[in-house]
Amino acid sequence: MADNKAPTRAQELRAFLLLTVITAPILAVAVVGGYGFSIWMIQLMTGSLPTS
Repeated sequence: MADNKAPTRAQELRAFLLLTVITAPILAVAVVGGYGFSIWMIQLMTGSLPTS
């Protein structure tokens, strides 16, 4: 069977920093950018631009 070793504190800290400093901001920018791009494409296809 596989040898299941518990992760060390340093490994957990490294994984946490990777997720919070790199992955979360990239994911947030991708989601917001994707939403904006989809709205833009819908506006181009339908020809309806927002008016005030």
